[in-house]
Amino acid sequence: MVKMVEFIVYGEPQGKERPRFTRNGIAYTPTKTRTYEAEVVAAFRRDCPGFVPWEKGVPLKVRIKAVYSIPQSAPAMARAKMLTGQTRPTKKPDCDNIEKIICDSLNAICYHDDSQIVDTRVIKEYGAEPRVEVTVKEIGY
Repeated sequence: MVKMVEFIVYGEPQGKERPRFTRNGIAYTPTKTRTYEAEVVAAFRRDCPGFVPWEKGVPLKVRIKAVYSIPQSAPAMARAKMLTGQTRPTKKPDCDNIEKIICDSLNAICYHDDSQIVDTRVIKEYGAEPRVEVTVKEIGY
């Protein structure tokens, strides 16, 4: 049987920020990134209680759907196109940064390491409720 987990992180999608450096050259993770990573972990634990992480070496695929809120300033016609998927968000954060923050957050709680992920897909769209929907599935051969 192929193992799979699904969970939702509520709120606007966020991407992984670049590391910052002190005047002494010491790198650190920005607070906004650390906070969102904690939200991802909390959502995973809320929606997948008692999940036992995949062991090292198990190939995985990840599907991420980032749903952005519709700007309040959007006219009715534009809003309708956003809700039906005719208009998609071409704004930040970039798909690769969304993928990075989600996958890094799940290290050691969903899988041994995100190097196990061999297949990914990130979709950006608009919706009534902003969120990030995540599915992680073992690849069965």
